[in-house]
Amino acid sequence: MHVRRIQVVIAALAVIGSTMVALPAARAMPPDPDLTVTSVTLGRASVAVSGLNMVPVPVTLKASYPPSSPPDAHKVLSVVLRRSGGVGPLNLIVAGDLVRTAGTAQNGTWTGKLNVPSTANGTFKVSGVVEFDSYTGDDGSKPGPTPFAGPSIAIRGVHIPKIGVSVVPRVVPFNAAYQVRAAIYDSATGKAYGTRILLQVVRGNLCAEYDAGSKYTNTAGLLVTNFAGAGGDINHCVRVRGRYVDTLAFHFYPLRPGIVSAAPVKTSAPVGEVVLVNGSVKGGYFPTPRPVTLQRLYGAVWRGVSASSVRQSGRITLTAQPPSVGSFTYRVYLPAFAYYQAGASKSFVIRGT
Repeated sequence: MHVRRIQVVIAALAVIGSTMVALPAARAMPPDPDLTVTSVTLGRASVAVSGLNMVPVPVTLKASYPPSSPPDAHKVLSVVLRRSGGVGPLNLIVAGDLVRTAGTAQNGTWTGKLNVPSTANGTFKVSGVVEFDSYTGDDGSKPGPTPFAGPSIAIRGVHIPKIGVSVVPRVVPFNAAYQVRAAIYDSATGKAYGTRILLQVVRGNLCAEYDAGSKYTNTAGLLVTNFAGAGGDINHCVRVRGRYVDTLAFHFYPLRPGIVSAAPVKTSAPVGEVVLVNGSVKGGYFPTPRPVTLQRLYGAVWRGVSASSVRQSGRITLTAQPPSVGSFTYRVYLPAFAYYQAGASKSFVIRGT
């Protein structure tokens, strides 16, 4: 593939991203009451990182557990750092698998390294310490981090990688197979890095699991993944995996069509009588009410006359009232919502008598 064509493809992927929807935050677990942190030392106060590289920074941790703890227990700890300044794709980094190199569990020293990616551009501050690498404890089986306000590190990321995504077709019909085209490229130049890079392009719970299976892009930074039609309404993601957290991730939902069908319970009624209009909307259920509007045709313009929301079952009910004697044309309009496109039912006529 020629360089010019690679740049055009990457630019297109960067622009044609599907709608991003925020994900719920993981539920944090209480800290370990037995862990007392004395100090955390970072080997560097600042670091510069370029592109896909990692720069190791030495980390020294001093901590203790109660006398009741076996001296040989708690051999591995991790230090959690959270963003305290600047802007970048990451808000959390982890110095994991720090090994106890001196003392015992009651009064020990743990050492290791923090591998800093360019996507951590900004300032990060030590916020806590946790055993092993369960930095949130959100699976409920382990305690969360023990809070500790430690030192900060200033990270200057340059040529930071960026992910672009396009979905083919752009609006995916229900139950139809589709394709996700992901690209990773240098955000400073808009060009590929010229090397094959491991990406995970997955959906559903695999967006949260550690090892969902990565595949290499081509040297243009492109990876094409095909998905079956079932499951198109769940979260999708493109991830660059790190040892403890993603070094870069892009979460999205494929766009879906707005499909609504509706009909009145009767096609004629006395003037002013309420006529129920029932119908259904195709697509997933949202905890936030999804609006729907009954519109009447005024000349060449559709105007709303009543409104409701889609029930959990996907069913809808609206009300029409013939304003005078004569025939009136109605339709149900479904506004764009989340990753669903706008849509409208077929029109129908209610006659006022």
